[in-house]
Amino acid sequence: MLLEIIIIIIYTTALVFIFAYSLTQLNLLFNYLRAQRKKDDAPKWDLNNSEQIPYITIQLPVYNELYVMERLLDNIALLEYPKDKLEIQVLDDSTDESLQSTKEHIARLKETGLDIVHITRTDRSGFKAGALKEGLVHAKGDFIAIFDADFLPEPNWLERTVPYFVDRNIGVVQTRWGHINRNYSLLTRVQAFALDAHFTLEQVGRNSEGHFINFNGTAGIWRKTCIEDAGNWEGDTLTEDLDLSYRAQLKNWKFKYLENVETPAELPVVISAARSQQFRWNKGGAENFQKMLKKVVKSNTISKKTKAHGILHLLNSTMFLNVLIVALLSIPMLYIKNEYAHLKPYFYVMSFFVASTIIFFICYWYMFKNIYGGGFKQFIRYIGMFFTFFSIAMGFSLHNSIAVIEGHIGKRSDFIRTPKFNINTLKDSWKGNKYLKKNISINVIFEGLLMLYFGFGMYSAFIVGDQGGDFGLFPFHLMLFIGFGFVFFKSLTSKA
Repeated sequence: MLLEIIIIIIYTTALVFIFAYSLTQLNLLFNYLRAQRKKDDAPKWDLNNSEQIPYITIQLPVYNELYVMERLLDNIALLEYPKDKLEIQVLDDSTDESLQSTKEHIARLKETGLDIVHITRTDRSGFKAGALKEGLVHAKGDFIAIFDADFLPEPNWLERTVPYFVDRNIGVVQTRWGHINRNYSLLTRVQAFALDAHFTLEQVGRNSEGHFINFNGTAGIWRKTCIEDAGNWEGDTLTEDLDLSYRAQLKNWKFKYLENVETPAELPVVISAARSQQFRWNKGGAENFQKMLKKVVKSNTISKKTKAHGILHLLNSTMFLNVLIVALLSIPMLYIKNEYAHLKPYFYVMSFFVASTIIFFICYWYMFKNIYGGGFKQFIRYIGMFFTFFSIAMGFSLHNSIAVIEGHIGKRSDFIRTPKFNINTLKDSWKGNKYLKKNISINVIFEGLLMLYFGFGMYSAFIVGDQGGDFGLFPFHLMLFIGFGFVFFKSLTSKA
């Protein structure tokens, strides 16, 4: 009986954490809806007045980006801004043939009168953070725009973002990510769905109420003095963007989020690339929780509500661990429920997961409707997309939980860049990409075993108890079976 009680306690604790996180999302939805009714009357510079045009440095941190470097450089060269107030730094840590081809391309762009420099390092110490910090030493601009290699800002991007820095308290202007290959596959649609929720509901919901938000590593601009005042870039976590964002906001710098400015980018089209990206983001989130928790709690300049939102924000990735715990223990719980009749009142805690799912369903619907429009047909489409997303997200829970645990215990690992593909249309292929991993992680085997485990959970629904089965957890186990099955089989076939 002791084992059963321990299982119930752990299961219930994880469910309560998930429910608390869902309530935070609901609060962000209310914030988002209020923000939508407000008019943005923030002061702006008049860039038609040459005296108000600030000097901008664009930083392009790249590492072995053979397939997208030409596209990136040609796109950045199209940005509309006075050439005498614009500098472009290509922060190139590459170790392959792209280093030479990039050098040659930069030389051609220089001939057009563009102020563009090629900065290389002999080692990748600090990884992306180290490259950004190195570039900052030489930067001419008072403001630093940053783009990863797969981003394609529109020509008027600087004209739509720079003017907000007239407010001297603003340290960062962040824009919303778009997705040039959203409909390439089910995997890209699921990633777009998740990112759209972050870049609408979460970023707007937090920013509109003055809570912590994060610079997303790209498609934004920093005030140079803000970076320096916050302590500059540090490479001790895998999400240096989240780290510097919190340090800056703890110094009372304001962040301006522009939902209406979309910056198109390419989503990973192969699950191995998505796994690499997810691992870095989730481990980095846990690392920053360990690094920033005390600083947030002890701060005398932020409200208790902002502290609570900040803590849960830093715990975002840890929700995957709670989901995995609930999933793993749900089958033992099914048997415990039907074995010990006197414990049945305790099983009302299962409603926490149902309530959390309903809250997520409502929150994400507003995001979906804002992007695709409303109506009955769109709602039916949304239902399918939501449960597909939910299933695949749970299928990633083992992989992401390992990343989270490593982050919390302080296990160090290298910054692994996500392979880029230059995928724009359904006709483009990722096969032959030299940066894809050829080996299969041992974790994939465990994901296959978990698929079978939750298949057993569905079977158990028919045989437990003496009342003809118990199907309360059947939909949950079905989604887990589908999610782990998707991740398992896609991982087996995502080699070049």
